Amino acid sequence: QVQLVESGGALVQPGGSLRLSCAASGSILNIYAMGWYRQAPGKQRELVATITSGGSINYVDSVKGRFTISRDNAKNTVSLQMNSLKPEDTAVYYCNADVRTMVPIRRNNYWGQGTQVTVSS
Repeated sequence: QVQLVESGGALVQPGGSLRLSCAASGSILNIYAMGWYRQAPGKQRELVATITSGGSINYVDSVKGRFTISRDNAKNTVSLQMNSLKPEDTAVYYCNADVRTMVPIRRNNYWGQGTQVTVSS
């Protein structure tokens, strides 16, 4: 199977920055898209940013110009640099990956356990 482990969540003041990281491990043959989603209290989980293995990137409008997603295909990692953070960015952030595993040979979508980001003064 595949495990996704996130790190980097914290309490930060408005206007501050954080960098989230996610590492995938397990019986991995290929990782297609990787991404970050978030879920605020009382709200549905929403897409924040995704990046394909070829480097195509997509952002939700509310984070464009403030967040930057990147990945290291050799290390099976994805990161999210978050700048100019706002209180409305407060949420649990989840890593997501579309993975083809070796054993068994199967393509599945996997989620991390989530990391809390709180933006507050």
